[in-house]
Amino acid sequence: MTIMEAIEARHAVRAYTDRKIDGEIETALRQAIEDANRESGLHIQLICDEPKAFDGMMAHYGNFKNCCNYLAIAGKPGSDEAVGYYGEKVVLTAQALELNSCWVAMSYSKGKVPCELSSGEKLQIVIALGYGETQGIPHKSKPIEALCKTDGSMPAWFKAGMEAALLAPTAMNQQKFCFTLKDSIVSAKAGLGFYAKMDLGIVKYHFELGAGKNNFKWA
Repeated sequence: MTIMEAIEARHAVRAYTDRKIDGEIETALRQAIEDANRESGLHIQLICDEPKAFDGMMAHYGNFKNCCNYLAIAGKPGSDEAVGYYGEKVVLTAQALELNSCWVAMSYSKGKVPCELSSGEKLQIVIALGYGETQGIPHKSKPIEALCKTDGSMPAWFKAGMEAALLAPTAMNQQKFCFTLKDSIVSAKAGLGFYAKMDLGIVKYHFELGAGKNNFKWA
């Protein structure tokens, strides 16, 4: 599965089977995490065979089932956009490895996550991982025109970037972001909402993959 195929295939999954993440899949996933940490300065950690974080009332309320594997993403204050960008980078690698996932903001027990925190870091978010009971379902999306502005006609590469951005997961499916194109300069801004800056990092990564980084520059 290519990364672009992973974008189309990835949907939020909350119920998982007992199949373990191991062997070549685990090795490839840990390599992706190592690469993301080196590039970003974040502290992304893979937690396996640990059910306690998802055995509380919040997890049951969020309909999580048999979630024993997850990414714990730690970072310093102000790292929200990087958390979204690099977290999604790992998520799409996981999807290409045929693992399912779900970004989880609140439906877990934060105090039960056995992650390591360096000085100045805090646990920002977790991402459930594993082999899903299903592949999930596509989320509803706003029209492209509601989420972007262009100076003149919309180039094909920009449209492809926006189509990829529309497939990105956002908190409560808010899609509170806006991309603006002027000449070949693209700016992206987060709206107001829960985890909006983190969502912006996610959608910017999707946009880059769809549009092609050689076709534009970020403002």
